[in-house]
Amino acid sequence: MDTFYKGFIAVLGGFVGFLFGGWSILLTILSFLVIIDYGSGLAAAGVNGEMKSRVGFIGITRKVFIFVIVAVAHMIDLLLIESGIEMGFLVMTVTIVFYCINELISITENAGKMGVYVPEPITKAIEVLKQKNKSE
Repeated sequence: MDTFYKGFIAVLGGFVGFLFGGWSILLTILSFLVIIDYGSGLAAAGVNGEMKSRVGFIGITRKVFIFVIVAVAHMIDLLLIESGIEMGFLVMTVTIVFYCINELISITENAGKMGVYVPEPITKAIEVLKQKNKSE
């Protein structure tokens, strides 16, 4: 069994390396925020009596697709590098930062739904970001 687990971890590591070019602190932060956001969404739904398994499944699917989009961004970076356009991993980095900001906004909104006080400057900043996102 020990050999199976070592083999599984090796294959998983190779898969992650292929999809994301290896693991980075940005991916760690994004993973942490995705987990916290999902948990805070469950907590907010529970507090407000809105817990539904279908909504939970949709939430998990959306979280998985965040990482799919990050992997696609990595592939775009590789394509640009292969084409002679040296930008490093800019597309993937910008994509991860975008999703981190989005997760932070969602976590803050979930806290508000649970009745946790959110300072006014944060709520105003979230509204500005939402309006900017709608206009683009």
